[in-house]
Amino acid sequence: MALTDTAIRHARPGDKPVKLSDEKGLYLLIHPNGGKWWRFDYRFGDKRKTLSMGVYPDVSLKDARERRDQARKLLAQDIDPGENRKVQKAAKQERAANSFEVVAREWFAKNSPRWAKSHADKIIARLENDVFPWLGEKPIAEIKAPDLLVCLRRIEDRGAVDTAHRAQQNCGQVFRYAIATGQAEHDISADLRGALPPAKSGNFAAITEPAKVGALLRAMDAVNAGFIVKCALRLAPLVFVRPGELRTAQWADIDLEGAEWRYFVTKTKTSHSVPLATQAVAILGELHPLTGQGRYLFPGARDKDQPMSGGAIGMALRRAGYNTREEHTGHGFRAMARTILHEELEFDREVIEHQLAHRVPDALGNAYNRTKFIKQRRAMMQEWADYLDKLKAAED
Repeated sequence: MALTDTAIRHARPGDKPVKLSDEKGLYLLIHPNGGKWWRFDYRFGDKRKTLSMGVYPDVSLKDARERRDQARKLLAQDIDPGENRKVQKAAKQERAANSFEVVAREWFAKNSPRWAKSHADKIIARLENDVFPWLGEKPIAEIKAPDLLVCLRRIEDRGAVDTAHRAQQNCGQVFRYAIATGQAEHDISADLRGALPPAKSGNFAAITEPAKVGALLRAMDAVNAGFIVKCALRLAPLVFVRPGELRTAQWADIDLEGAEWRYFVTKTKTSHSVPLATQAVAILGELHPLTGQGRYLFPGARDKDQPMSGGAIGMALRRAGYNTREEHTGHGFRAMARTILHEELEFDREVIEHQLAHRVPDALGNAYNRTKFIKQRRAMMQEWADYLDKLKAAED
């Protein structure tokens, strides 16, 4: 006699498992602890087998019968439903192991150790925030170009076109890694070339007109900021290094008596020397009693064992009244120095590029030499600092 929902609801457990039969091999097994499990008995290859169909009431009587009927259809095709379930489960696990997120994290783990921490943090945050929620669980080999484009369009729609391009680039790197490791056959990101609007110019906003530089320096002196941040802000135009290099500067690399800062440039994988003008040495001399016993020149406000926040300089510039997207950013001090040193103070461009720690191949093929032009650079850095003082004092 076929089971009914009423009979199942009123069934009570006993001291031993109780079996309530339905039809065509399906039955409900009620355990002494009250658990109710659907089972399906069948024969395959002259062997009696049992297949679990789920737990009641999560799987209703109707659902259990549908699962039984699906199993009987497989039997009619000479397919063992139990073995078929194992194959399907293994395939699902393989698909999960080759999901976009799993492959992307594997790619990130292999490559991130050779990147600057700030660069690595940006990449994984971009993937976690803008890609994984929509593509992360999909098998990487099954993702199509339109799937990725929909994901990138979401980023574009919020006005972050440059981020959309960077996300496309990162996804392409993941797909190429998957191809190399046998987990995919095609880099679909390449099929989206031209699908996104062009990214804005990658140049950082910078003030390069001398009169406006003077106004900026005066605003920086008057800004309401903590002493450590203000020291970093005052030092930034004097050394014009990359913002990440400034905020992570360590006292162990500073030679106040020799007026020199030596450190390793992660981006170019080279050692670099920054001659310190007397104005820069004076700033560091003020700062040393406060942070000189620690590791960093500019430690974080909450954790002294970590460097200052990456947004501290930008926030200070905004407090000084400057739009860091359109007027001047922390990276803009490099463009400021490069432009004015060449156009106003007439220093040789090669000397300036070396001070910026750029790769400038010479006739001998040397890409960069820490001590090359060091005398000229030392004189240049002092003249630059003196020139900035003059600009700051010339309020007209």
